[in-house]
This record gives sequence, structure tokens and C-alpha cells, in this order.
Amino acid sequence: MRIGLIGAGNMARALARGWGEPVLASDAGSGRAQSLADELGGEALGSNLEVARRADLIVLCHKPAQLRPIAEEIASERKPVVSVLAGTGVAALEAAYAGAAVFRVVPNTPVEVRQGVSLYASGTSVPAELEGEVVALFERLGSVLRLPEPVLDAAAAVSSVGPAYVALLVEAQVDAAIRSGLGAPIAGRLVAETMAGTATLLVKRDYDTLAVRREVASPGGTTARGLAALERAGVRTAFQDAMDAVRSWSTQ
Repeated sequence: MRIGLIGAGNMARALARGWGEPVLASDAGSGRAQSLADELGGEALGSNLEVARRADLIVLCHKPAQLRPIAEEIASERKPVVSVLAGTGVAALEAAYAGAAVFRVVPNTPVEVRQGVSLYASGTSVPAELEGEVVALFERLGSVLRLPEPVLDAAAAVSSVGPAYVALLVEAQVDAAIRSGLGAPIAGRLVAETMAGTATLLVKRDYDTLAVRREVASPGGTTARGLAALERAGVRTAFQDAMDAVRSWSTQ
């Protein structure tokens, strides 16, 4: 299946690197499509229409506001369409690409290292065989979950923004470690590798966060004191506020 990327920004780059194969790509003049072609092989093409003509599967990675103009340019090719456009539902995709098989996919940036999470909902006229091929394509990049579209935005407010939250948490803990006398390189390695290992452990424990905490925190011990400090600082409230902020934007 030859993949054509319309748009070559951060998510397009993460997907292409995860697949690790030559792609066809276009951009709006940024030069990023050529950078992808130079890195991975394939071609940076001069127009979106040329990408659509030569690809077997079109992946929309452009800005959401460009949905209609780009669809008017390429919809006549009637190729299957995967959209990673933020806040763009299946109904909008089907209206723009009438008669085409469409998928709304919400990946996150760890797809670049094949440890991502991709959420998806499919359109109303998607052949089962094609859906299987698209799912298999994204399974190469990590986990794939099919969800009813009404809950897709809520789920995306966890997985798609999650890498930024994790990076912020790492940064905050590294800063605290540096203030306690550790050098930045060792602090960064300790925090990032501890977080990665803990994530793997949580998967092994069937996501039982309480069990993982209890294995570390003895009553009255140092870990318990640290956890209590985080609770007093409002870590749960901060994450709820972040969820509300993301959800309020995505439903506008």
C-alpha cells in the first residue's frame, strides 16, 4: 500500500518515521516534504493532486481549516482517506470526500518509535478488508483502538496530548533533581528511564496504579511523604483542569 501524505508537519513526520518506508508527500511550501523524502526515500511532489493520484491511501496531515479546499482539489481521485486532523469528525470527512472510504485516526507522537497509541473511527461505507489493512498499517506503530466517535475526543484528550504532559512531568522532576545537586544529564536519564520502566510495569500489572504505588511506598516512608506532597500541591486537580481545557476546545 503506497502512502501519500498531504501535509508534512510533526505528525506526518512521526508517522513516516514509524513506518520507515518511502512515502509520497506534499506541503504548502515549507520544504518539509522534501526533508521527509531525503530522510526516508520516496518523493516530495509538487501538488496535493499528484500525491492523491499516485498513492493507494491518502493520509491528511494538513491544517483542519484546509479540509474543504484540499478535498475540492483531490476528492475526484476517490482514494481511501485517513484523516489525522484535530477536531474533524467522520461526518465532516464524508461530506468533504463523498463516496470515499474515510477513517478518522488520532495517533500520538510515540508512533515515531513504534510505541504509540492510535484511536480511530471509520466511516459508514468502509469495506472490512480495507479497514483491516488500515488497522494493520497503524498497528506497526503501536496500539490501535477502535472507539465510538462520541468518546473519541475524550480519549484523544488523554492519548494525543499525553506525550506533552509526560514531557512536562519529566521536566519538573528533572528541575527538582537539579536543585538537589544532580547534574542535568544524569537527572534527565534517571527520570526518563524510571518513567519508561514504570509505564511498562503498569502494563504488566494490568494498569493497577495502586498496586504499583504500594510496591514502592511504605506507610510513613519517604515515598509516602513525597506522594502526600504531590497530593497537597493539587496534582489531581491540575490534570482534571487540563482535561477540561482540552475538551472545551475540542467541542467548540
